[in-house]
Amino acid sequence: MPADPAPRRSLGRARRRALGRAAAYGVAASVPVLVLAWLVRAESGLVVEADRAAVAAATGFTGERPAFERTLLVGQEVLAARWMNLAAMGVCLWAWRRHGLGTRAAWAAGTIWGAWALGLGAKELVDRARPVVEDAVTVVPGSSFPSGHAMNAAAVGVSLAVLVWPLLGRRGRVAVVAGATVLALVAAADRVLLGAHYPSDVVGGILFGGAVAGASAVGYHGWVSARTARSSGSAPRNEV
Repeated sequence: MPADPAPRRSLGRARRRALGRAAAYGVAASVPVLVLAWLVRAESGLVVEADRAAVAAATGFTGERPAFERTLLVGQEVLAARWMNLAAMGVCLWAWRRHGLGTRAAWAAGTIWGAWALGLGAKELVDRARPVVEDAVTVVPGSSFPSGHAMNAAAVGVSLAVLVWPLLGRRGRVAVVAGATVLALVAAADRVLLGAHYPSDVVGGILFGGAVAGASAVGYHGWVSARTARSSGSAPRNEV
């Protein structure tokens, strides 16, 4: 006898709902980034003046402290996407091989690299010039908004937190959230203190990276919940 198509249709509807929730979350979370990008492109006086004043003060502070400057330059390299993402792939491999979280690890890896690609595209669209600083601490090529370091740190932090979430207790989860937050803030501060980015660049990067990874997580959990519900015969539910 032919298989009953009802469960398949139910699964399809559940997955479409999951993707719809992910898209809605992504759009809503991206609104502040779009507003900030528009203000940057329009060269809003309030944003431009605040950015320039903050970068001048930050680089002045850094320039007076050679040891601090050297530490920031090391941080600039360590927090670069190529090294951070490589380390993140190691965590994904560990979660897969040691704990059997293959699907979850593949999702995290795809989200991290997808966010990185979207960040490059956003830079090209906004095409903001880097800060011009007298006696610059560092010179970095490319466009300024959003900050790639800040965006990548946020996306990596969110993705890895979601990846290891089932393996952790309450204290571990608090520690992971705190660590992801600190990672993004350190990356953001490093870019402004070195004069590589304006504050609005790093704010936009953190918000955009969090929005992309968050939307991906919502879609992933809904998709997996729908598949799990079908196999168990229960109603679909969304994991948190």
